[in-house]
Amino acid sequence: MKNTLIPAALLALSTTAAHAQEAFGATLTAHAELPAATFVPAPDGASPHYNLSGRFTGNDGRITDPYANVQGNGMALPFPGQPLQGFSGIRSLGDGRFLVLTDNGFGARGNSSDVILMFNIVKPDWETGRIAIERTVRLSDPDQKVSFPIMNEATPARYLTGADFDTESIQPVGDTYWIGDEFGPWVIQVDAEGQVLQVLATEPGGNLMRSPDNVFVTAADPGAELPAEVVTFRSGGYEGMALSEDRKTLYPLLEKSVWDAEAGAQETVNGVPVLRMMEVSTETGQWGDKIRYYPLEDAGHAIGDFNLIEGTRGLIIERDNGQGDPREGWAETPAAFKRIYLVDLERLDENGVLEKIAYIDLMNILDPEGIAPRGTIDGVFSFPFVTIEDVDRIDETHIVVANDNNFPFSVGRQEGRADDNEMILLEVGDFLKAE
Repeated sequence: MKNTLIPAALLALSTTAAHAQEAFGATLTAHAELPAATFVPAPDGASPHYNLSGRFTGNDGRITDPYANVQGNGMALPFPGQPLQGFSGIRSLGDGRFLVLTDNGFGARGNSSDVILMFNIVKPDWETGRIAIERTVRLSDPDQKVSFPIMNEATPARYLTGADFDTESIQPVGDTYWIGDEFGPWVIQVDAEGQVLQVLATEPGGNLMRSPDNVFVTAADPGAELPAEVVTFRSGGYEGMALSEDRKTLYPLLEKSVWDAEAGAQETVNGVPVLRMMEVSTETGQWGDKIRYYPLEDAGHAIGDFNLIEGTRGLIIERDNGQGDPREGWAETPAAFKRIYLVDLERLDENGVLEKIAYIDLMNILDPEGIAPRGTIDGVFSFPFVTIEDVDRIDETHIVVANDNNFPFSVGRQEGRADDNEMILLEVGDFLKAE
């Protein structure tokens, strides 16, 4: 997810979600990080064009000279190679390994065409604090399953790029992977080599839903209305997508509220801003009729990730758009609200709104042993990133959490320095048992 602000007029709609929820503590038990400037080479069969990335991030269009576009945090683009940045989805694979999904590139369709989409298998060494990359899988469409022209349409390999999809959530099912996208929003199934098997448009209950970034949406003239099916916000697609315990059902969750055209505002239930959670079958690719609603604490918030951890119980990250630790005093808009909520898909009110059972505060993590290399003050560690997009359970008492560092733009950990990809282990046994 990118840091796209909702118009100020919508923020006035904010109403605190009236749901019982209990705060629990969290203790840092391990920390590891992948340096921001971590790159992988372009894959075999890709055009030499992909030996450089970040050409289109400047205000004046294409920049071809390496390192000519210098950022305020000292990073400079374009870079040689492909950035292995922005973990936007995670699943624990056991044996200390994790499946992590890389974001679309540099935050938008227009500036990410020279980034090839990928996911990785990583293994943190919690003793040294380093993260090893064990396998990189690039996404491609050799069998032309994508229904629209892709950036590499006329090439043999047909690699997918950040101009084609904005990949934000991932689930392994058998020897395939299901990926949630924000541009369509689409749900994509790929095989073990990253080759597309199918692409599903969003049609819960047979009703088509599209984003302004959907390739089939024609830009309206100034003052004209968008087509009726355009109801999700730009960069508001499937930030989270959980998988049922039997691996037969996916639960794609929008990052931002649906636009209620009749009300001329964000969708609410009883005055509370909500996000839609859909159902889709991994066996048939068919959308279900049931829609659940996740209640936001504020209309300007977004979700960062969603994974089921046992049965129908799951974890959802909710966060504001701030970054930087307010205790340090340098951030213009410091982080204030970064939480992980415990929910149960069967605990709904009469309107289908999920109950928020409990939460932990990622701005208030105990670090009595001083494990974190940065971010701990007076024994309290914070995770003050604008986009925290990874959470999963490791065992009965621990969860893993990681940030999407929006490389190379976000500055949340340290003033003037581009964020690294940080992965942390938290002891939260009481939280996971909350009833």
